[in-house]
Amino acid sequence: MLLTITDLRVAVEGRTILDGLSLDVPAGEVHAIMGPNGAGKSTLAYALAGREGYEILGGSVLLDGREVLGTDPEERARAGLFLSFQYPLEIAGLSTMTFLKAMINANRRARGEADMAAGDVLRLVRDRAAALRMDPEMLKRPLNVGFSGGEKKRMEILQMMLQQPRFAILDETDSGLDIDALRIVADGVNAMRAPDRGMLVITHYQRLLDHVRPDRVHVLVGGRVVETGGPDLAERLEGEGYDRFLKAA
Repeated sequence: MLLTITDLRVAVEGRTILDGLSLDVPAGEVHAIMGPNGAGKSTLAYALAGREGYEILGGSVLLDGREVLGTDPEERARAGLFLSFQYPLEIAGLSTMTFLKAMINANRRARGEADMAAGDVLRLVRDRAAALRMDPEMLKRPLNVGFSGGEKKRMEILQMMLQQPRFAILDETDSGLDIDALRIVADGVNAMRAPDRGMLVITHYQRLLDHVRPDRVHVLVGGRVVETGGPDLAERLEGEGYDRFLKAA
């Protein structure tokens, strides 16, 4: 199993948000997490990535059989864990290309490889950006500064394509996207499907899953997975909502 989460319990500011969450994601599969506001979807993403302020009360998270809880975010990234943020940060004064070059070479060093030459980095970034229909001028601007919501989300997918992670967590990648941007981002996500890679797509709505077809869908309510099914489960949720799960909880 590529990612195994067992009885994960997480608190934020003293309040328990995840309360016994368990799920498995095999290599080669895309799983979706759906649930109402406050269910703990983003808490799950941040806890997996190691964000500060998310207190682990118990449980285990294994990536390729290795425990990641208790390691710092950088170590998790080197192990192949990637998080696409729901609200990507703007960093004034840091050029996008400088950031991407540093990111690429940091990953290469973690694998014991030599740094990529500047010209090769530029060609690689431009090639991947073109696939996402990104304006080349974006690469010259400060990271995410002045970017639209769709441009920020494309930048997140560009980073994923350049990092080639072992496991990717996409936290509400569809939020703030118009129809065209949604299709472009979904195409980028689908291009990352691979037999040795897993992905966890966190979303409120079924519309993203029309384009990124998941292998399994998990319903998260009250900090734990309350139902798991195939892609048709997302379609039922779109029509029925979460009322029956909330009443049961």
